[in-house]
Amino acid sequence: MPTLRADDGVSLHYEEAGSGTPIVFVHEYAGDHRSWEPQLRFFSRRYRCIAYAARGYPPSEVPSDPAKYSQDRATDDIAAVIQGLGLGPSHVVGLSMGGFATLHLGLRHAGLARSLVAAGVGYGAAPGKTAQFHAETDAAIARIRAEGMDRFGLTYSRGPTRLVFEEKDPRGYAEFQQQLCEHSTEGSALTMNGVQRRRPSLFDLEAQFRAMTVPTLVIAGDEDDPTLEASLYLKRTIKSSALLVMPKCGHTMNLEDPDAFNRAVLDFVTQVDCGRWTNRIPASLAGGIIAAAEK
Repeated sequence: MPTLRADDGVSLHYEEAGSGTPIVFVHEYAGDHRSWEPQLRFFSRRYRCIAYAARGYPPSEVPSDPAKYSQDRATDDIAAVIQGLGLGPSHVVGLSMGGFATLHLGLRHAGLARSLVAAGVGYGAAPGKTAQFHAETDAAIARIRAEGMDRFGLTYSRGPTRLVFEEKDPRGYAEFQQQLCEHSTEGSALTMNGVQRRRPSLFDLEAQFRAMTVPTLVIAGDEDDPTLEASLYLKRTIKSSALLVMPKCGHTMNLEDPDAFNRAVLDFVTQVDCGRWTNRIPASLAGGIIAAAEK
């Protein structure tokens, strides 16, 4: 079973397929390395693909020290994977919790990223939602510890933004739910508290995002309401970004609509690799429909 060590000694499990330019996949809170199987099967035909299990998600190590879990630590673990495998600058694709870490990689380790895909990001980040987000995460942590993930996973998997997944693909949803219920109770509770609850709001990082130049694709599902406002904010703030809203799609977009997701990401990384991804034209931010003056 392949593993590597983060700089604080925590062991991370990873799976690898294909060869070529590297793509690193970073999973969401309710997923793990297995969640990227549709992407590994597609992209490994032309890229070197790596999907790893975050700390707290077996077969990666589950540290018992709460200090081992944080947004910075999750971000540094992406860097550890890229550096530990000698990948060089990589395309990094993250969903939800993994999307937050992917964005932070662009802020803190930009030299390791060829491009960033931040999908399904924004839950709890909107202004005025912090107290609600903290209350929800505190309640979830208490239930995880009281019930265990084998029971709580059945509840968490039925969040409002995941119902469309069950509706459109009951078989895929059942697999997602089963894998979620297999997660470590301790690792899930510590991750929820250290990474999810304590992460900074995206809206508090505006100055850093305005300075970021890594090519970035933001993807949101149009039925993933908690992420829509944040996705628009990221598009308007990161000059090197584009926004894709996937129709009739919820939070688990890479599993709900893998073909549409894969094709969008492929088109993006292809443009980046051939040097055709450009920053937004400043004049396009004016908001009008008529040019101020002829050239």
